[in-house]
Amino acid sequence: MSKIHDAFAAGNGKAFIPFITGGDPDLATTEKLIYALDEAGADLIEIGIPFSDPIAEGPVIEVGYARALAAGCTTDKLFDLVARVQKNIRTPLLFMTYYNPVFAYGNEKFTERCKEIGICGLIVPDLPFEERDELLIACEKQNLDLISLVAPTSKKRITTIAEQSNGFLYCVSSLGVTGVRTSLGNSAETMISQVKEVSDIPCAVGFGISNPEQARQVARFADGVIVGSAIVRLIEEFGANCVEPIAQYAKSIKDAISNP
Repeated sequence: MSKIHDAFAAGNGKAFIPFITGGDPDLATTEKLIYALDEAGADLIEIGIPFSDPIAEGPVIEVGYARALAAGCTTDKLFDLVARVQKNIRTPLLFMTYYNPVFAYGNEKFTERCKEIGICGLIVPDLPFEERDELLIACEKQNLDLISLVAPTSKKRITTIAEQSNGFLYCVSSLGVTGVRTSLGNSAETMISQVKEVSDIPCAVGFGISNPEQARQVARFADGVIVGSAIVRLIEEFGANCVEPIAQYAKSIKDAISNP
């Protein structure tokens, strides 16, 4: 079984997946955050590779990417950081990246490096499912899971995507870009019901979850909860002093989904 499968199977079967922007506000803080999230109970940690045109991101993460790029973060520097930290943590690590950095690096070279440093999966939000074959082949050679996304607009495609995906399904809770929302609606629950009719692949919900009560509500019907903008907002607020506030916040989310 893959590390991602094990992450969803652990505990009560509800995975907490925090997102952080690699290199925001600097690489040293990113390293500390990975250790802190590991200790706080994260089941998977999603690390964003900074990119200048993150079309799926709201203003919070977009500005976080800009801070990381301004601080000199590069894909190679993130590779080196992950190689250093993954030996000392239990939590599997994922990269969230737009396709341009992968294409520029080369599919084969990028996935080979991911395998070398212990990355277990990739999320590429701007790569359409129907156009993923070239990267999927490179991922499969390295035993990396290429995580698929489904959204309310996927409709009939949800069944096809569910049947042909591995790792887990990233279920986008609402239309639009990433960001904190006061209400999540019921579209994610509807999507997951559709997925479960054809596949037992774990389903994790992201885009908009910002507090423990929202996380608890989602955990009642989903296999995992993804939290990103709320964490990046704490990085923006506290800068290099963000590690402890984020650790406490992460523990509150983990506690909430462990007792849905």
